[in-house]
Amino acid sequence: MTKNRISGLFIALLLSGNHWLSAQQANVNLDWNPQKNTQNLVPFGASVISPEVRDDHTAIFRLKAPDAKQVMLAGGPLLLALKAKDPIPFQKDNDGLWTLTVGPIKPDIYVYKLIIDGVMVADPNNTLTGFADQPGYSNLVIQGDGPAYYDAKAVPHGAVTRHIYHSDVLNGEREIFVYTPPGYTAKKKYPVLYLMGGSGELASGWVLDGRANFIADNLIAEGKMVPMLIAMPNNQVIHRSDPKHTEKTFTLLEDELKKQIVPFVDKNYSTRTDRKGRALSGLSMGGRHTQLVGLKNLDMFSSFGILSAGDLETETVSAAFLNDPAANQKVDYLLVGQGTGEVETIGKRAVALHEALQKHNIKHDYYVGGEGAHDWGTWRHLLYYKLLPNLWRK
Repeated sequence: MTKNRISGLFIALLLSGNHWLSAQQANVNLDWNPQKNTQNLVPFGASVISPEVRDDHTAIFRLKAPDAKQVMLAGGPLLLALKAKDPIPFQKDNDGLWTLTVGPIKPDIYVYKLIIDGVMVADPNNTLTGFADQPGYSNLVIQGDGPAYYDAKAVPHGAVTRHIYHSDVLNGEREIFVYTPPGYTAKKKYPVLYLMGGSGELASGWVLDGRANFIADNLIAEGKMVPMLIAMPNNQVIHRSDPKHTEKTFTLLEDELKKQIVPFVDKNYSTRTDRKGRALSGLSMGGRHTQLVGLKNLDMFSSFGILSAGDLETETVSAAFLNDPAANQKVDYLLVGQGTGEVETIGKRAVALHEALQKHNIKHDYYVGGEGAHDWGTWRHLLYYKLLPNLWRK
């Protein structure tokens, strides 16, 4: 086993590329307005400044591509914020510089891409590039009047540790990130939230894009959250494009959780090992894992967060749970949450789950909020406003 213990601040600096106040994308400090350019400095290795965010919450995108025939701005989260249904075209000047100004945009972090002559790519001049089990993407940070709930603030910080462990279930080396709260001590037993990603996300997703460690730091400092461990495993257990993914993923993930992940965390940390000391949550695919695996294992978990997920056939796939007369006594907290922008599309799965729970009189917290859709804007919002504050609260 290899263990790399890295502070919450350092790991985000090392991997996520948050930046310094006085120069755009400088990679010095963890700042809340990294794309506000005050020195007119081009990011290291870039050809132009892109994006540049102004105080009026507008953003300027630039691309130097003299031979390109068409450049457009794409990406569901950003287009949703701009109320645009289709990619937005750039304008080209006589020197081959393509430019687009959009906004104003509500402060948040937005995923976007560029379409250059029909090819979708990350912004080649933006150092805030996502790292996941999917092609690259870029992040646009629209700053508010100060640090947001997901930013690094001047509060006590926990630590994030990256562990590499061997899995006999999946026959290979795997990784898991574990957040420990400020003041963590082996003299105390902590509850554990097992927090999973979605299709295309890796174990690092909840730290890099989700900002889970900073959100937890801020909530603890605000007195709104019980100090807990947050274990963030890789719940990709079979290639997402495998034709038998749906058939195999739930059984494999269940075995990995029960035989590898939970025992590993309990062995290496001072944890509560009773079912009431464990929660399971995930976004999208991780939410389906939570429903179809977690709700089957009430002897291991007692609280759940199903984020942007559910199943249209909940009455069938979760029949045992729905028809358990003791379900309300076994579950301490159950959140079904999604973003306002996804309810009428992929969010119908969460609606179906919510309605099935209602029909069977199973207590749960159904929440639709934030201004995002099926994206990190929604999942950060759900983590801060609903899931973490409600775990292990009487």
